[in-house]
Amino acid sequence: MKVVFSTPFEAGRSGVLDFVKNFENEGKEIYKGRNSVKIFELDGDWYNVKAFRKPNLINKIAYRYFRKSKAERSFEYARLLLKKGIGTPEPVAYMEENGILFGKSYYVSRQVDYDFTFRELISMKDLNKKNGILRQFTAFTYKIHEQGIEFLDHSPGNTLIVNKGDGQYDFYLVDLNRMKFHDHLSLRRRTYNFRRLTAKKEIIVEISKTYAALAEQDFEVIFKEMWEDTRAFRTKFERKKRMKRYFKKRKR
Repeated sequence: MKVVFSTPFEAGRSGVLDFVKNFENEGKEIYKGRNSVKIFELDGDWYNVKAFRKPNLINKIAYRYFRKSKAERSFEYARLLLKKGIGTPEPVAYMEENGILFGKSYYVSRQVDYDFTFRELISMKDLNKKNGILRQFTAFTYKIHEQGIEFLDHSPGNTLIVNKGDGQYDFYLVDLNRMKFHDHLSLRRRTYNFRRLTAKKEIIVEISKTYAALAEQDFEVIFKEMWEDTRAFRTKFERKKRMKRYFKKRKR
């Protein structure tokens, strides 16, 4: 197994490797889907371990010989984000099962004690509080864009939000393996980057107001682009869901 650690966490190497070795039978599961995420405790600190599912045959070859794995990309992108002053959980290590073909891989980070994600923010009842957080979230995203970073999985569950008190919040990106880095991110790419976040028009309005002010652009132009992209994404998303339900019924 290929094992790469961040220098500050080398001292805990054996304990972290035990997390991966015993992943199937130990740890507290916090997500189960295509990939699995568990948290583990070591010397009073909590660690987040993401186990990526085994790739298909083509990617087993690609990740072994031609491309960086999702685990390696997550690790490297986290270090790059932190260097640029962008919030993300501290990267601890990544591991890859490498034989003739690529096998499973794992990404380990420090667990962030967060209060909620953007998904919970969407349904928040306190409108003043919600809009205040939305403005700070939009400023956080603007900072990312100003660094030329395009976070391709900018979706509701991938931003952790921490309440710092006095109406101030910190934001942390997770699920990092799909990112693009540009010398300059065009305005069109920036507005397109918000399409996955929510179908609620009033939230897109609030985001558009803040982003337009930060970018010194016309609100109507920003909102039009964001809303059209959001609607197109939702239409495509709902079409995929209907197709999945249809084929699931056909299999019965």
